[in-house]
Amino acid sequence: MRAALIDAATGIDKIRIGDAPIAAPGAGEVQIEVRASSVNFPDILMSEGAYQIKPPLPFTPGMEGAGTVRAVAPDVRDFKVGDRVLASVEFGTFAERLNAPATRCFSIPEAISFETAAAVGLAYQTAHFALCERGRMSPDDVILVNGATGGVGLAAIRLAKALGARTVIASVATPDKSDIVKAAGADAIVRVDDKGSIDKLKGQIAEATGGKLADLIIESVGGDVFDASLRALAFRGRLVVVGFAGGTIPAVKMNYILLKNITLTGLQWALYPTMMANEVRRVQAEIFDLLGRGKLDANIGATYGLNEIKSALGDMKHRRVRGKIVVRI
Repeated sequence: MRAALIDAATGIDKIRIGDAPIAAPGAGEVQIEVRASSVNFPDILMSEGAYQIKPPLPFTPGMEGAGTVRAVAPDVRDFKVGDRVLASVEFGTFAERLNAPATRCFSIPEAISFETAAAVGLAYQTAHFALCERGRMSPDDVILVNGATGGVGLAAIRLAKALGARTVIASVATPDKSDIVKAAGADAIVRVDDKGSIDKLKGQIAEATGGKLADLIIESVGGDVFDASLRALAFRGRLVVVGFAGGTIPAVKMNYILLKNITLTGLQWALYPTMMANEVRRVQAEIFDLLGRGKLDANIGATYGLNEIKSALGDMKHRRVRGKIVVRI
């Protein structure tokens, strides 16, 4: 089969398209003929050896792929040949075929294309669990999304509005990208492009809401933005940490958490498929349902062919595409 291959953990510059063998699906696995896959930032990190998961070389990147089941292991009962599925895995989806655990696969409704399905896996699941399971979102909450122009940030804005949130505020470090978060449904925008604006984050939120602070913050930046976000939380506010895109992992003075009755929690999505597989399946079905009812948009920014995989990954790395990048296999 044809597949994108990385021979050394030196980045995406030497990625190539080549032939790769594939065995019959093992116990608990299905084999998928992949029709579309999407690009995620961990694909870049994995190619550089900078991600917590380090596949044996050579390996095929790609964390989510949609296609048709072509074979199933004898012990698999949930899927059959011909089923349309989305697979969320650690790596391997930029290939014509993929063996994936059945527990990491989700049925795709007939009305949803493979390209759309591939675009609403990892980022949307992460955003959903951050908002609902960890953040206990309610419609009356003032919700702040940091890192709002990233994949999880945009998914969080779109999902929060689709789930009935009245007030979603997006923080942006690049003002010329404000139109992206507005298109996603943000009700207001605050600036975090320099230390002065970060220090004024609490006041910016109060001004945007008529005096209210944030009830729920989805935080993926870290550093000074994290510190300012803690100060911007309302009484009994909740802050969900989903990453540190700014590069600095913050420390927390717990007396501040105590004095304001704040809840601070984290979300590492990679644990959910193994620890809460049924709940992940329910959440993905809800995401597909919102798509099918027109309440949610996949936000596809660009599509590429498998032969263009280097360009697709490069455009992700250098943030040249607004929206989700999808690779047709």
